[in-house]
Amino acid sequence: MQKLPIGIQSFEGLRTDDFAYVDKTKLIYDLIHNGKYIFLSRPRRFGKSLLLSTLKAYFQGKRELFKGLAVSELEQEWESNPILYLDLNVGMYTSKEGLEEALNSNLVDWEEQYDTKLNSNDAAQRFKYIIKTLAQSSGKKVVILVDEYDKPLIEAIDDEPLQQEFRSMLKAFYGNLKTCDEYIRFAMLTGVSKFSKISLFSDLNNLQDISLDERYADICGLTAEEIESTFGEHLEAFAQKEGMTKADIMEQMRKMYDGYHFSKTASKDMYNPFSVLNALAQCDFGNYWFSTGTPTFLVKLLQNGEYDLQDFSNGDLLASDLAAKESLRQEPIALFYQTGYLTIKRYEKEFGSYRLGFPNREVEQSFLKFLLPRFTGNTDNGASAFIEYFVRDLRKGDIESFLGRMRSFFASTPYELVRDLENHYQTVMFTICRLLGYYTKAEYHTSNGRIDMVVKANQFTYIFEFKFNKTAQEALAQIDTKEYALPFQAEGQKVFKVGVNFSKETRNIDDFIWKEA
Repeated sequence: MQKLPIGIQSFEGLRTDDFAYVDKTKLIYDLIHNGKYIFLSRPRRFGKSLLLSTLKAYFQGKRELFKGLAVSELEQEWESNPILYLDLNVGMYTSKEGLEEALNSNLVDWEEQYDTKLNSNDAAQRFKYIIKTLAQSSGKKVVILVDEYDKPLIEAIDDEPLQQEFRSMLKAFYGNLKTCDEYIRFAMLTGVSKFSKISLFSDLNNLQDISLDERYADICGLTAEEIESTFGEHLEAFAQKEGMTKADIMEQMRKMYDGYHFSKTASKDMYNPFSVLNALAQCDFGNYWFSTGTPTFLVKLLQNGEYDLQDFSNGDLLASDLAAKESLRQEPIALFYQTGYLTIKRYEKEFGSYRLGFPNREVEQSFLKFLLPRFTGNTDNGASAFIEYFVRDLRKGDIESFLGRMRSFFASTPYELVRDLENHYQTVMFTICRLLGYYTKAEYHTSNGRIDMVVKANQFTYIFEFKFNKTAQEALAQIDTKEYALPFQAEGQKVFKVGVNFSKETRNIDDFIWKEA
């Protein structure tokens, strides 16, 4: 079997060291021959760096690296162009000096490599001089590739004054992509956040944004067909280890890592490449992508905003625009999409709006696990332990222990963490409900309304109704009046109806009642 390219961002290294490669070169060929200034937004770990590395090898004229790939049959003229490759992944952007140092480091490298230097400390002027001089001395136009153009902005997302400084510096620097047009052959910028509403790019009206272009929806990430054709032997090994079929493995892959959409039509389902490759390598369905970066700031935005967490799961979040505003803090839902925690579920053409939701099980389950302790004050391990005990209680049919443990869970929530008690309990209970659903089974909708929580565990089915500042008896009465138990009684399991009331005074469960259906 070919080696799996986990963390490999060098196209040349990948091709010369027997790593498997998913052939994206037809798309790359089309991109090069149909555009000059390109922008692409994708979440982290989706292959943006490898894409730029592939473009670099192409513009270096390294035809031998593309042997057997689609572009080898399409491209008739292979020529070498001078290349300026700017990688902003490297650097600490906690101050203005951090960005200055990162830009200066790249400029010094180019000045030494191409033996050209302008006697100035201005990064934008030096960049312009290098582009112009390099094109004139080589007799060939320059290729400019920028990896993670927005890394400084993302790292300073909670510091608006520093963001403003970064925007001013980068606006002047990237402005050369327009003023030096006659010297540029091709330019591509990649990042996480879309640029169209950021003044950083207000002068760059020549940039073609392909982030939601249906033609290039699969230029990063993996399709099901690509996984099966490129990694078939790895799938077979995974299936043998688990005692499953390849079809079973692919179905689990679909649930865990599929579901990303990068076009209005949402016609192409894209898999997260980082998670797929790690799952194949370890023969285990882990939460690989989520663990490489936690959305702490996004959770803060969620806590401070008036968002219904149920809408995240149901794909009911509305966004009129998926581009970043002048301040990335102004449009948190768009930022959730750009960073990969939400994806397009459908596009409402009539209103020009997007419906967003979690892309797959990995993101939803991991996000909710990460979210729970932030809303309750429990540590990550403590919250996870509670979920495990909750499941065990329900599998044993021990409702008293489950609700007693629930009381302990809410009792540990610090007073200052809760602003809106009713909304707080709804958020926490929904989160617990969803997490329990991964270990048991959760249902929400019936013809008579939405049940607060239904959990199936072993031979038991539990129907929960929650009230706030009312009575547990009222909650139980609602289950009876709306006949919530009726659809489950014919399934052969023991059905319990459970009414729970939360008290504003005690800030906890003050009363609960249950009976067998």
